Amino acid sequence: MALRAVDFLPRSAEEALALEDYEGCAPRWCTGCGDLGILTAVQRLLRDEQLPLEKVVFVSGIGCSSRFPHYMGTYGFHGLHGRALPVAEGIKMRRPDLHVFVNTGDGDCCSIGAAHWLHAARYNMDMTVMMHDNNIYGLTKKQASPTSPQGTRSNTTPRGSDLAAFDPLIATLGMSNLSFVAQAADWIPELLYKIISLAFHHHGFSFIRILQRCPEFLPDHFEPWVQDPDRMLILTHEDGVQMSTALSSVYRQTADHDPMDLIQARELVGTSERIPVGILYRNPDVPCYEDLRRSRQLQTPAMVSAGLEEELDKFTIWPMV
Repeated sequence: MALRAVDFLPRSAEEALALEDYEGCAPRWCTGCGDLGILTAVQRLLRDEQLPLEKVVFVSGIGCSSRFPHYMGTYGFHGLHGRALPVAEGIKMRRPDLHVFVNTGDGDCCSIGAAHWLHAARYNMDMTVMMHDNNIYGLTKKQASPTSPQGTRSNTTPRGSDLAAFDPLIATLGMSNLSFVAQAADWIPELLYKIISLAFHHHGFSFIRILQRCPEFLPDHFEPWVQDPDRMLILTHEDGVQMSTALSSVYRQTADHDPMDLIQARELVGTSERIPVGILYRNPDVPCYEDLRRSRQLQTPAMVSAGLEEELDKFTIWPMV
């Protein structure tokens, strides 16, 4: 869906934005793809928060998950493979008033973009980062990714992958200047929405690993956890996720986990026999890089125009008089 100029005109206080206002092009993901559930959760969040379309930007790299900006009715930047985070950091530094979201995949983030990921966590800029982890390269048609389980047969590992899977949560919880880490699953929509919402409201670098099903190349991979809720461990806390009565009747394996307890968070992802879902770690006191480097004073239109003119003048070929 193409955006019109009128879509960004100020709306009256009585004119609420509907879910459809946040929709972009029709999604082209495969039927049953977990990315569809993530898209719905994010669009619901923006609708519930009534975020102005012109104040939201989605940034992505390359991969199935990175088509996300095309499907949102907001601003978006579809960048290079693994380079979503530095682009998002540049946007946030220049426009701290914008709500910045990043969508990246397990290959995009944990392979070619791994160095950017490490330093983005350290810089702790205020943005919500969703890593769609389906354990496979989907857009390029089934190659083993860093998070593919050992023994995965793919186009690049036809006899089975040799290395043990890389764990993004263990890696993130060991990074410096950590601010917010969570895990969600696309097949538990109630918790997926709540976790993304908590990440959005956190002031700092909010990293969510989202377990995301790929029906085309790993159709049965997450089925044991989908079919048996007791294999999931829901992390609850008064400062974290809280479940509805209906959901708690299905997901009965819970643990009261304080998100401020980094040591316990590391133990949960490193030793738990079940997949933990919820807020693993949160520290609201870590300063954001953009706050340290500059004030939140916005650039005026005149300042933006003057800056553009100054740069363009460097390349102007003036006519002979």
